[in-house]
Amino acid sequence: MYRQTASRKRIFFLFLLFLSLWLIFASFTPKKQYRGNKEPVPEAKNIILMVGDGMGLAHVTAARIFKNGPDGESLYLETLPTIGYQRTHSASDSLTDSAAAASAWANGEKFNNGEISCHDDDQDGRCEPAPSPTILEIAKAKGKVTGLVVTSTVTHATPAAFGSHVPSRRCEKEIARQYIQVTEVDVILGGGRKKFKSTEKQADECGTFGDFIADAKRKGYQVVYTKKALDGVVAKGSRKILGLFTPKGKTPELFRLYPEEHYQAEEPTLPHMTAAALEIVERAEDGFFLLVEGSQIDWASHRNDVAYQIGETLAFDEAVKVVLNWINEKPNRRHNTLVIISADHETGGFAISSARGRKYKRGDIV
Repeated sequence: MYRQTASRKRIFFLFLLFLSLWLIFASFTPKKQYRGNKEPVPEAKNIILMVGDGMGLAHVTAARIFKNGPDGESLYLETLPTIGYQRTHSASDSLTDSAAAASAWANGEKFNNGEISCHDDDQDGRCEPAPSPTILEIAKAKGKVTGLVVTSTVTHATPAAFGSHVPSRRCEKEIARQYIQVTEVDVILGGGRKKFKSTEKQADECGTFGDFIADAKRKGYQVVYTKKALDGVVAKGSRKILGLFTPKGKTPELFRLYPEEHYQAEEPTLPHMTAAALEIVERAEDGFFLLVEGSQIDWASHRNDVAYQIGETLAFDEAVKVVLNWINEKPNRRHNTLVIISADHETGGFAISSARGRKYKRGDIV
């Protein structure tokens, strides 16, 4: 997402803003009333933010038609009680990128495109003024467990904005360093193994390189590279896990849609990683903050690859199902957990059209 395509410059909007189960944010007071609720709405102990990167209204519609047909059931992300949309922009551009969008979420203020929770207006490579703590860092300071679960590299723009402060989204090795050495995010699951171990010749735009996997092990992280290993450390009750399942981004979910394609058995899917993360973070007595991102909806849309895009959107929706099922299993989870599902922007200017008189069927690539 380092370059905005011409099609991306056509449409931008924030989609599915604040689809919450309890319709409040953690900073609201326990006595806050919402739309005539008769009982006080409690303050959220746990926050789960789910991001469909680049996911617009047409993306959701196409995925629903493919899965259920035009007259079929809604996707899971369409079933929550409050749905809306909002126009958005970054500090520097009419159209935001993922870095500025996620930084705005994480910090409550606007940033320039490309910046990761860091103001670098004079482009000298320094954060000035000194950055404020992100919501993840605030949660950490309050004793909450924190987690980042993505299908991109774990150092990509959206997760990075919550766990680091760098002048450029291209500083992925510096982001990796900060995750481990500074922020100490408890659970990190996704792709991007190459960003955590590099030589001086492989330094990023910030000049950072090093063996951050070794650093993670010294700090007590269980480092895993396969689904089996992840399941093993979760079963043992590990509290700090670094799961890097691919050298770069994770394998596209498209490969699971067709029998002739092989999705690596040792690589966990987004729903599986989400379930594993929930099992870890729910052990926290003081609650947790968890980010889950369907990162490659955006990547597919940059390529105008509808099959790839639908696969990623449906995988994200399955992760939503995992979260909703987890919440509904126990009353205290429903009482204490806020879920927010949103896109950061739309990518590709995606639209659905058909010949006159044609009605798409389940399984059609629209």
